Amino acid sequence: MNEPILQPREIDADTALRQALAPNWRWDRAIPAPGHMSVDFEVRVDHRRMHAYRLARARQALKNSKCGALLLFDVNNIRYVTSTKIGEWERDKLCRFALLAGDNEPVLWDFGSAAVHHRLYCDWMPESHFRAGMLGMRGTVPPAVGLMKAHAEEIADLLRQAGVADMPVGVDLAETAMLFELQRAGLDVVDGQQIMLDAREIKNIDEIVLLNQAAAMVDGVYHMIWEELKPGVRENDIVAKANKMLYEMGSDDVEAINAIAGERCNPHPHNFTDRLIRPGDQAFFDILQSYQGYRTCYYRTFNVGRATPVQTDAYVKCREWLDAAIELIRPGVSTDKVASVWPKAEEFGFPSELAAFGLQFGHGLGLALHERPIISRLVSLDNPMEIKTGMVFALETYCPASDGYSAARIEEEVVVTDTGCEVISRFPAEELPIANRY
Repeated sequence: MNEPILQPREIDADTALRQALAPNWRWDRAIPAPGHMSVDFEVRVDHRRMHAYRLARARQALKNSKCGALLLFDVNNIRYVTSTKIGEWERDKLCRFALLAGDNEPVLWDFGSAAVHHRLYCDWMPESHFRAGMLGMRGTVPPAVGLMKAHAEEIADLLRQAGVADMPVGVDLAETAMLFELQRAGLDVVDGQQIMLDAREIKNIDEIVLLNQAAAMVDGVYHMIWEELKPGVRENDIVAKANKMLYEMGSDDVEAINAIAGERCNPHPHNFTDRLIRPGDQAFFDILQSYQGYRTCYYRTFNVGRATPVQTDAYVKCREWLDAAIELIRPGVSTDKVASVWPKAEEFGFPSELAAFGLQFGHGLGLALHERPIISRLVSLDNPMEIKTGMVFALETYCPASDGYSAARIEEEVVVTDTGCEVISRFPAEELPIANRY
């Protein structure tokens, strides 16, 4: 097999960042949502550039830590470092793992024949670094069988070869039994998830384009919902149609769709049921899906046929809180400043910020639904972090209506630019949309 086209180990994080943000990108132009195909007549997503960038970011985050290696079980971290994926089946199995040790290329242990497939089609990593692996699939194969012990000893040997065996190993998440085996193999296991979140917080242009494409898909779904939302339709009918449309448009995972209407709006249940839509309902939706791994979190509120004054008032307040936050988003602003413009929990009916967590909220978007920064009165006021160019996150607000059961929920996805931010969730939400107005 030919040598890999790219040698990511030769690109340091700073160089990768400059190369990845600069080519074919101008902050004074709209972020593209170019479609699904690669073409010869314009640059769209450069996946190998994105791989080099992500690996360089992970290497730099590792070097900035006290660890000598990262052992990754979180499928989002594995994809970030190795650019491999075997479908949504993998997400909750804890069956794949990867090692990034010192300056060496990543090593990936994969399920069954997937490792053989990678050797044929993933030429950005050495063939020998794709290995068959099996731990136990969340305990269904008992640790006493010895698979975890064998892999822990294999990992310890690779760390010795890389010259980092005497340094801590950052582990993001793992089965408890596997942690015990790593410790028995002599490894000093520490938290590696924080290291990976440091790496993933700044997106390059290719990641941003994929996030924008994912948001564009949801734009279309909301237009469908606006057309379909009428009396007699059930919440789950909307969810079914949205799933179908997203997969037809190229989604690789519809994680969840919240569909919440009428008296279910307050308190917010974060789910959907078979409730029938009725005239005058206020209804809000959240669409969580991914395109090539990059996720959306995108709320919209509608009224069906008509709206009462108190429903409209709730929407106006919800929008004002959201706009106040968006106005602050620019490089150098700290997250406590953003959280401070949102109402205190007691001001909209909750006893504490913990009880209200997630209702006035901001969170990073990437290969995971929740990345950095997290913006909330619960955590940001005392533990702020700086907003930086290249961050992508969602801002979401919630306002209950004074009728006691209606509520408005709006969310915008934003990309932080050099001078401010660009909103990439485009379905109109400046005013309360009325579906099938009477």
